[in-house]
Amino acid sequence: MNWESLDWTALDRLRGGFLNGAAVAGPYWQSASDLASYDFTYGERIGWKWDHVLRELQQRRWSPAARTVLDWGCGSGVAARRVIAGFGADRFDALRVWDHSPAACDFAADAASRAFPGLAVSSVTPGFLASTEPVGLLLLSHVLNELTPEALDELRALVARAEAVLWVEPGTHAVSRSLGALREEFRPSFSVVAPCTHPGACPVLAPGRERDWCHHFAPPPPEIFASSEWVRFGQRAGIDLRSLPYCFLALDRAPATAAPAGLSRVLGRPEHFKPYARVLNCDATGLAELTLPKRADPALYKQLERTKEPLVYRWRREGNSILGVET
Repeated sequence: MNWESLDWTALDRLRGGFLNGAAVAGPYWQSASDLASYDFTYGERIGWKWDHVLRELQQRRWSPAARTVLDWGCGSGVAARRVIAGFGADRFDALRVWDHSPAACDFAADAASRAFPGLAVSSVTPGFLASTEPVGLLLLSHVLNELTPEALDELRALVARAEAVLWVEPGTHAVSRSLGALREEFRPSFSVVAPCTHPGACPVLAPGRERDWCHHFAPPPPEIFASSEWVRFGQRAGIDLRSLPYCFLALDRAPATAAPAGLSRVLGRPEHFKPYARVLNCDATGLAELTLPKRADPALYKQLERTKEPLVYRWRREGNSILGVET
């Protein structure tokens, strides 16, 4: 696939279905061309979100123990390819893919087989989905707002069979809070690896915090802004190429490695004003708005505005004022 062979009509139709909610009605892939065009554009943007999640998991020194991966609701299979490449194909023996569209299963399986020739790749059967066989590492990507209540219950049953779960969704208020509610459901059975820096209840869901949501921003590759093809795609799709908001959840059956005391996660983007920066901070004590006076740490003030890394810090602070970071 390249820019010259993109099926723009298919991309317009898919975008319209995602925006108007038609995706909930059933399979929306009509051909392999649909999937290839999606994978090259929208799928690549989703891949950049997964890259940022994987970067954070590696910084947290976490990797999956399971050697089998299930990509549920796989679409073009970008999530599985990013995860397997990110952790290393030698860490996995098999990839299973499932989607309500057989065309998507075929595309995802073929793409993964080409990318990882030594990996056993297959589409799952209805019998496997209905069984109690262990799942291994369960991948979920941009599925939550397409699920009926019945499908969500089926997904809960799969999560109950998983050794670990990596789940990435759009960074909208509604979807993020729904994912946070599921975190609370799963927390008794799993260790929460990320994005949380603590194992307790989600502070975003506390009374009085209804306007808040746990979301983050992935950096797109800088070279796309010099690409006339990507600029044209962004204009036609009506999207801001600079903005890749997402929310995610990483769960593991294994006991969590104790995080450094006082570790914090910044939600959303830091706000910068002339004399200070302000962040919405999440840690074991709850949510709090913290300010960093520019004079306290000019380098950190600048770094908060420019960094492309996950916003996980161990602050030095007095009350709600940040003085710097501990190394």
